Amino acid sequence: MIINTEWKIGAWIRHSPYYVNKRKEEMKMKKKTKTMITCLLISVCLLWSTAGAVYSEEYKALSGLTSVKAVFDFRAGNPQSAAMQLDMIAQVYHDKNIRAVTEKPEFVIVFIGPSVKLISKSREGFSPEEQKKLDEIAATVSRMSKDGIRLELCLVATKVMGVDPASILPEITHVYSGWISLIGYQAQGYSIVSAY
Repeated sequence: MIINTEWKIGAWIRHSPYYVNKRKEEMKMKKKTKTMITCLLISVCLLWSTAGAVYSEEYKALSGLTSVKAVFDFRAGNPQSAAMQLDMIAQVYHDKNIRAVTEKPEFVIVFIGPSVKLISKSREGFSPEEQKKLDEIAATVSRMSKDGIRLELCLVATKVMGVDPASILPEITHVYSGWISLIGYQAQGYSIVSAY
């Protein structure tokens, strides 16, 4: 009888709101960790492909091309990951293999979702370390704009994420829907590249 009562108390505790919420939080953390690992793997692959270009032969995928047109569906919401991905996009834009196809590749970055917080001049809610990454992002965006990379912001995302469109970096063009831009660029022959 005592064992049965202890089992019932243990089962009650395991199903209490505290433990249920704790398990939900643990599952969210595991999902975030998986997302970060995926972003890191993508980043390493991009870095490897751009760094390896110096030592490799011409990319077979680029043979026969007369132009390079890419639109990046940029949704990275983590400052560190976003700074790294933007830097890699800039490296690919200047890569000698891309430039062998065309002197002027056409790159567009469409900022959607949580990434819109990272291209705002507002630093509210970010730690000092994250603010340094936001400064890196702003500098990279400025260089990209000067290089001729087009940058667009989804206004729907600013509304959803609570970001004032007036606070967005000045190099970035505002469009109502980033999805419409992505559809349009793809219809014009741009390759869509996801950057989450």
